Amino acid sequence: MTAYESPGEPVAGTGPGQGADPAGHDAVVLAGGAARRLGGTDKPGVRVGGRPLLDRVLAACATARTTVVVAAPRPTARPVTWAREDPPGGGPLAALDAGLRHTTAEHVVVLSADLPFLQEPTVGRLLGALRASGSDGVLLTDPGGRDQPLVAAYRAPRLREELARLAERHGALAGLPLRRLTAELDLTRILDPVASFDCDTWDDIATARARIREHGHVLDEWISAVKDELGLDLDVDTRGLLDLARDAAHGVARPAAPLTTFLVGYAAAQAGGGPEAVAEAARKAAALADRWAKESTSEAGPAADGSQQPRGDAATGGAQPSQGDAAPNGSQPPQGDVAPDATPDTRPDAG
Repeated sequence: MTAYESPGEPVAGTGPGQGADPAGHDAVVLAGGAARRLGGTDKPGVRVGGRPLLDRVLAACATARTTVVVAAPRPTARPVTWAREDPPGGGPLAALDAGLRHTTAEHVVVLSADLPFLQEPTVGRLLGALRASGSDGVLLTDPGGRDQPLVAAYRAPRLREELARLAERHGALAGLPLRRLTAELDLTRILDPVASFDCDTWDDIATARARIREHGHVLDEWISAVKDELGLDLDVDTRGLLDLARDAAHGVARPAAPLTTFLVGYAAAQAGGGPEAVAEAARKAAALADRWAKESTSEAGPAADGSQQPRGDAATGGAQPSQGDAAPNGSQPPQGDVAPDATPDTRPDAG
């Protein structure tokens, strides 16, 4: 796929918490294939936003009870079950059959390993739509209206039933195209131009890498990459931490921002970790920053005539220079630290 369109407003019901699967579900990720259009490159290992494509997809299906990756084993950011189609390289139907043999849930999410923009809320939306419908499966379609059967949620018994019929009819599943399966299923379709974007060519990879570095996405992408790199599975109030960093930079000094957030993280770890510990440590630090800032605005004391004037340097009795005064070396004193915009934009493709 090479077409790409920026999404409009988020679709209703795609935010965090939407489409939760109380009955549980499994996931099968197909990570084999020859990647001929990439010159035979190991496509699941290609990095986008600092993370291998496979790890990005595994993060999107992190709520699965069991996640099966059909490919040769490799290091991954999350624990998975490995499976291999027979014969290796036998195509998507053989790979899907091999993956399903390791699953037990009624609902299964089936994904390819080259989806840079797939996120957990989209997986939840697919599962929610599957439960609400009588369909055999729910899949995404791309901007051209093409089905993406490897960005979908299915009823596992129906997949097994049709795979068995195809194997009996053709003698084996190896070499059969995926459409032989989907043609036999009753499917519901959801248009999603972002989550359906897959990387088949180097142009696709370049598009994904460029988009992730756009202003509206780079912060969330960076935080996700750092959490994967450090092995952290922790959701925290990013906006609250950024507000704390801004307040520390404005009210104290610019270097106080990164040091304060580091200390908040350290304090949270000392308290046992978890979102609650981070929130409590951030609350205390924010309150301190607020008190600090208020003190700095009330340092002027009353003069003899009752007016307010700077207290000056206690050791010399001199008044502090105003912002218009020259510094001792003739240069102008700093006009105050201004923190960069610390408010993250909301991702339009959050689900």
